[in-house]
Amino acid sequence: MNIELSNKTILVSGGAGFIGSNLCEALLEKGNKVVCLDNFATGKRENLEQLLKDSNFTLIEGDIRKLEDCLKACQGVDYVLHQAALGSVPRSIKDPITSNDVNVSGFLNMLVAARDNGVKRFVFAASSSTYGDSESMPKVENIIGKPLSPYAITKYVNELYADIFSKTYGLQTIGLRYFNVFGRKQDPNGAYAAVIPKFVSQLMKGESPVINGDGNYSRDFTYIDNVIQANLLSLVTTNEKAINTVYNIAYGDRNTLNDLMGYLKEYLSEFDSKISNVEVIYGPNRAGDIPHSHASVDKAKENLNYNPQFTLQQGLKEAVKWYWKNL
Repeated sequence: MNIELSNKTILVSGGAGFIGSNLCEALLEKGNKVVCLDNFATGKRENLEQLLKDSNFTLIEGDIRKLEDCLKACQGVDYVLHQAALGSVPRSIKDPITSNDVNVSGFLNMLVAARDNGVKRFVFAASSSTYGDSESMPKVENIIGKPLSPYAITKYVNELYADIFSKTYGLQTIGLRYFNVFGRKQDPNGAYAAVIPKFVSQLMKGESPVINGDGNYSRDFTYIDNVIQANLLSLVTTNEKAINTVYNIAYGDRNTLNDLMGYLKEYLSEFDSKISNVEVIYGPNRAGDIPHSHASVDKAKENLNYNPQFTLQQGLKEAVKWYWKNL
């Protein structure tokens, strides 16, 4: 999909992270100036190596928990893509205070900085965790349940704050509820690594991956290029109905963890046939996990012209190629 967006100055908070660095790259390719704000708590310097060679790219090392850093980063900026956050449900359960500081106080600092610098539009990473204990399927934006983790609470509070800033200060906001994003540059290491890169890394080493539960929990796994498309569309839309609201960003399908493991083994076996014989271990379910996640993307299609290009299988083939080359 060709989206016209050039000659703008765009701040990507959390720009050294997995999603943020991919967004920075896409924006630079389109001929924009990109400012990245990151404190490298979870972001990686290697994600920015190539970008730092581009004269249109500026790195500000700073923390969204400090208002002065946010104000500095927002100076002269047309748009903000706010990706900075402490992700992970288990991390938030272990340390709810830090998750709240970053995800709520940091978010509020970014909204204030955007407002005070006259930023035109503030697009932010929301989360499918906001659906909580709602059992309705597929998930539609206006029906949510009670959050199941501190992380989920923080991401819902973000939506509430964005709504208030739209209504009270006239700041245009769009929230994108990401569903299990995966793809190139996603970190396979660490206690809170996302499931796909972690499984890929383990399979490549011949180690047995551990699936939490019986493998029948399902997710709407979403390839990074679908997410990039949604962010760019959110910046360029002139549809008034599209602004000051939230959207599910997913492919609009669901697969179980057992399905996922089958695809990964199949695609990785093309590089090393021994991988097909790696045994999978099943462990206990994780606290705070939603059993099933499946998004309706009708609202994003209608208002933003969102048209996700990558199914889970297509995205996994791309991701596996990248990991095989880079891990």
